[in-house]
Amino acid sequence: MVDADVLLEGLDPEQRAVATTLDGPLRVLAGAGTGKTRAITSRIAYGVATGAFHGPEVLAVTFTTRAAGELRARLVGLGAAGVQARTFHSAALRQARYFWPQVYGGELPAVVASKLALLGEAVGRNRLKASAAELRDLAAEVEWAKVSNVRPDDYAQLATASGRTVEGYDAATVATIYASYEDVKRDRHRIDMEDVLLCAAAALSDDERVAAAVRRQYQQFVVDEFQDVSPIQSALLDLWLGGRDGVCVVGDPAQTIYSFAGASADHLLRFGKKFPATTSVTLVRNYRSTPQVIEVANTVMAPQLGQAAVRLHAVRSAGPDTTFAAHPDEVTEAAAVADAITAALEAGQNPADIAVLYRINASSENFEEALTERSIPFVVRGSERFFDRPEVRQAITLLRGAARSQPTLSGVLVDDVATVLSAMGWSPAAPAGRGSVRDRWESLQALVAVAADLAATSPGVDMVGLVAELQRRQEAQHAPIAAGVTLATLHAAKGLEWSTVFLVGVHEGTLPIVYATTPAAIDEERRLLYVGVTRARDRLHVSWSSARSPGARPSRGPSRFLQPLLSGQQLATARPTGGASRRRMKKATMAVCRVCSRPLTDPRERKLGRCLGCPSSYDEQLHAALREWRRQRAAAEKVPAYCVFTDATMTALAEMSPRDAAALGRVPGIGRAKVEKYGDDLLALCAAGNGSPDLGLAAITTSP
Repeated sequence: MVDADVLLEGLDPEQRAVATTLDGPLRVLAGAGTGKTRAITSRIAYGVATGAFHGPEVLAVTFTTRAAGELRARLVGLGAAGVQARTFHSAALRQARYFWPQVYGGELPAVVASKLALLGEAVGRNRLKASAAELRDLAAEVEWAKVSNVRPDDYAQLATASGRTVEGYDAATVATIYASYEDVKRDRHRIDMEDVLLCAAAALSDDERVAAAVRRQYQQFVVDEFQDVSPIQSALLDLWLGGRDGVCVVGDPAQTIYSFAGASADHLLRFGKKFPATTSVTLVRNYRSTPQVIEVANTVMAPQLGQAAVRLHAVRSAGPDTTFAAHPDEVTEAAAVADAITAALEAGQNPADIAVLYRINASSENFEEALTERSIPFVVRGSERFFDRPEVRQAITLLRGAARSQPTLSGVLVDDVATVLSAMGWSPAAPAGRGSVRDRWESLQALVAVAADLAATSPGVDMVGLVAELQRRQEAQHAPIAAGVTLATLHAAKGLEWSTVFLVGVHEGTLPIVYATTPAAIDEERRLLYVGVTRARDRLHVSWSSARSPGARPSRGPSRFLQPLLSGQQLATARPTGGASRRRMKKATMAVCRVCSRPLTDPRERKLGRCLGCPSSYDEQLHAALREWRRQRAAAEKVPAYCVFTDATMTALAEMSPRDAAALGRVPGIGRAKVEKYGDDLLALCAAGNGSPDLGLAAITTSP
């Protein structure tokens, strides 16, 4: 038997208060890195050692198999053998399988590994179609509805009230598919993972003998990550308790980042109202991070401190200052991060101690490429590598097929790629919805960007060359690796930590994400950044980019969450020229052909400003002069030619031959910034094109 007092050694005052509070309901508000797992395992072990708890009568539940395994390992090490440590689903499935035959007769239906096949059948029953990405979005929505106790009949009303959307489907259609999905499951005698919770709750509710048996078995409950509890999980916990109050809950409301899946911090924050006799302990001493990291974390969460967030107090000694860096585009940002990682590795740091964290999956591609170019090993956590994603594999297959059909192509690489990917649903404008539809678009958009970059650096390259380049990147990034730098989304990083963390893409439109439009959604984005910040132990580097790709108009500033952390000089230099918000305020107009006035919907036509079938006023001599000027200018600025102007813009220039700055600004692809930068040269060329054989190139400077 372990000496009970020994179990309290090394605990700080707050952790000791948790460990020694054994009677009645207990709520632990645990800030990031404050040792919550140590506190609750010490409490369980101390309760067992003092005889207050009997090991087999304690059930500790959490949300992941990894976390449950860590709980079990720590409890065994503390001498608390026999305590059950399980996930919510594992505990519910064990109970449902045991009691189902007693209550309802027959075995519990088999649990499906994936909803997608059954959802596909449900969609078909309604004479609808859905892509694989759309099925994943529908599956996520069904999961939210079921854990939130929303029935198909009530879905349309409650989903609308909750601001739920599924790209491509209205609420009534989702409700119909949801109802059909439930019918398909019954026909197939199958249940899904959400049904596991519902089945366990049903057995406890419908048969008092079952409820009594469970309550005899478990006298004490400990629930970790309580901020992530959904309504059905909260209801199941209530059934386990049966009116008793032997429960300890622990969580951090500032790490509630799964509201879209039904999680709510309200269960944690209002625990005292549900159990008036609650003892509440707050863990504030952060043992993980340096004071510099903690300062950033507290500043990010400043609006919520004392309400829905814990103010952290650093215990460790001072470390390096957090760095904040603005970059002109995402490619440059990825290169800068990769260079910094190279320097860290040369200084002796283990690559496994470094992480690059981003908001969306598609952001990984630039960093995968930059790390590969420098032969830095890396692993992508929580999602497939870029070239392993189904939509990327499908797109490359289509591009490879198009490369074999050269006569059907226009010869303008970016336009040809856009045409091929349009068959997969890609469009120049991003979808408004979230989830896999948005992720899919981001992946396809990344391929369009690769094509644009390749066309800029290698004028005249065709589809065959693009396919070869994609093959080269794919082979390089699939080289066998052991441990390496971690690339992960902020969601996938929760619960993990690294010595050095690079938080990238921290700009408006990505963090907070563009579709976070309500105060609640913005608050969740803030919490997501907080999770990312608190993953760092020693060094934190935060960066953002003003544009998506090289040469694009800089329209993005740093995230609003960073503004209290940036100096006036940093804010001034980070402010974009011509903000996206001002552009969004302009009245939307339909582009029309300048020859026949027909509305233009094809991206190639919009870029040219005319229908592809309309006669062109193409001036070959002027076009050649413009291309030569672009080559000289790009060489002088040491950037790809695409960064100056795309091929489509050059064609439009030659066709429209503007005579003044106002007309130049109306050429598709030329904004105010480029009029100011290149206007004199371009107007001189166009004017010379009407009379001078050499088009005046000799008189035009190409210095940046």
